[in-house]
Amino acid sequence: MNFSIVPNVLCLLRMALAVPIIWLLAEGRYGPTLVLFGIAGVSDILDGYLAKTFNWATELGKVLDPVADKLLLVSVFITLTWLGLIPLWLAAVAVARDVIIGVGAWVYKEMFGPVEGRPTMPSKLNTLVQLLFVICVVGRAAYPAVPEWLKIALGVMVFVTTVVSGVDYIRTYVRKAITVSRARRAAV
Repeated sequence: MNFSIVPNVLCLLRMALAVPIIWLLAEGRYGPTLVLFGIAGVSDILDGYLAKTFNWATELGKVLDPVADKLLLVSVFITLTWLGLIPLWLAAVAVARDVIIGVGAWVYKEMFGPVEGRPTMPSKLNTLVQLLFVICVVGRAAYPAVPEWLKIALGVMVFVTTVVSGVDYIRTYVRKAITVSRARRAAV
């Protein structure tokens, strides 16, 4: 067996888990939701670890990993908003960031060339904070002993890291676009 496909399989598993997680949320079954969301979170950590540690990174994996993260987090944020567990404005900020990054990546690819699929440190922090926030929100729905202040603090952190990572991506790719444009003009 070719073990180098394991990180990609874990990404596909995370994508597949989005459906039952959303279904369980909609049914108000928060305990099982936490279990599946925890499995999805561990799969995210594990696929990155395996890809880096054993040099199992692939071009497909560079696409699958962020798509799996976005699919899971965006669908959960939308569902939690629909259920009234998080405010609409916070979900809108999180979803808008991902849409802006996706559209920006497409525009960059079309106009300037391939997009490097490496997440930035602010983006990694944002993903971690979003995961913790979702766990807290669903945990609070399942077990009211989870303090409200923790949910609020993590919500603030989601907002801040979402804005910072979004601005960081825009700044990074605007700089890259300028560099490519200057190189093209110099070559003419």
